[in-house]
Amino acid sequence: MDVQNKIVLTGVKPTGTVHIGNYVGAIKPAIALGREVIANGGHYVMFIADYHAVNYLKNPEEMQLFTRKLACTYLACGLDPNQMIFYRQSDVPEVFEMTTLLTNFTPKGFMNKAHAYKAAVDKNIAKGEPADAGINMGLYNYPILMAADILTYGSDYVPVGKDQVQHVEITADIAGAVNACYGKQVLKIPQAITQENAALLPGTDGRKMSKSYNNVIPLFDDAEVIRKAVMSIKTDSQDINAPKNPEDILLFQIARGFCQPELVKEIEEGLRKGGMGYGTIKKMLADAITAELAPLYEKYVDYMAHYDKVEEMLREGAKKARALARPVLDNFRATVLNLK
Repeated sequence: MDVQNKIVLTGVKPTGTVHIGNYVGAIKPAIALGREVIANGGHYVMFIADYHAVNYLKNPEEMQLFTRKLACTYLACGLDPNQMIFYRQSDVPEVFEMTTLLTNFTPKGFMNKAHAYKAAVDKNIAKGEPADAGINMGLYNYPILMAADILTYGSDYVPVGKDQVQHVEITADIAGAVNACYGKQVLKIPQAITQENAALLPGTDGRKMSKSYNNVIPLFDDAEVIRKAVMSIKTDSQDINAPKNPEDILLFQIARGFCQPELVKEIEEGLRKGGMGYGTIKKMLADAITAELAPLYEKYVDYMAHYDKVEEMLREGAKKARALARPVLDNFRATVLNLK
């Protein structure tokens, strides 16, 4: 992927407590990509998708808290707001005007095929309820708002998980419909970026790491809380001296995703030879996690304690985002309304 002079955009919903699975699989790669984009003369646009989160989180106090935590997390992990464009979605009104315009070019069929909507319909039917029971227009039109997030800035690339690729494809289809209508490129066609080898950490019970499963290792918490979570990782009853296949051991799977290669190799060899107990590995893993996260946690606590400074960073980021968005929206408006 050539990011020379490109615009790369990504957004994150503030809908829960961040854990080390998020850190390894999303936060670190996002910040690394941002640095690469900036170094190659491009723009890296990162936003907190609070409007997207409304469908999942309607408690305003929780919305504020999760937004604060998410902003402070990314800053503590190394996001540089002086280099990257970091803002809150709700602070950029151009996105919502773009949303309104895009609805006029979006076939209903695009929304009917969206994964989230289809999943909600299938769930209702399985329960014997009307297909659209409990489904609001925020869920139904979610792909249009996402398209606006992407198209408003003239984004070239959008890093997403495999489950989100469809949204970028729908965005490209909507932009294509606009361009076809006017016989010229009004909106840039974006491309999805997926990380084939992104680290996916399992939870302490072997399932997907998720707060809803109560199986997470928190990203930012007291060291003893993190150690307690590591010590709760599920193990089997094999003899300590028995050689083991590391791929079958949950502890190794988590260590491989988080730890440095030297430590991973040491644990792998210890399991294959036998003689390295699970308690020893848990201590090694807990030490590695706390050593890496301790300085980040200190920064996180400081950002949370001085959130007025973070708010100023987000406001400044919104100004930069609006400056990038305004020419794109003005051109679209002028085309649609024949404005001079």
